[in-house]
Amino acid sequence: MAEIEAHITGTVWKIEVSPGDSVDEGDTVVILESMKMEMPVEAEEAGVVKEINVEEGQAVSEGDTLVVLEGERITPRPAASGRTGLPTG
Repeated sequence: MAEIEAHITGTVWKIEVSPGDSVDEGDTVVILESMKMEMPVEAEEAGVVKEINVEEGQAVSEGDTLVVLEGERITPRPAASGRTGLPTG
């Protein structure tokens, strides 16, 4: 399980993920606002969003846990091609 923490003191401007979402390393999960600047907080590893511990507009301090990830990213199965392998002629 990985915890994504605030790297600055500020306000949660926007939450970019929902519980159950798969994220890759480097994906933005939350955007913080501090001193009128927007700063993305990125996932440091791939996983699935288990918990969101903040709300938009909430004040946070450096080190506060914003999002909790678990496990590995879930990769969707490729869509079926619709081919049966039978001749079509």
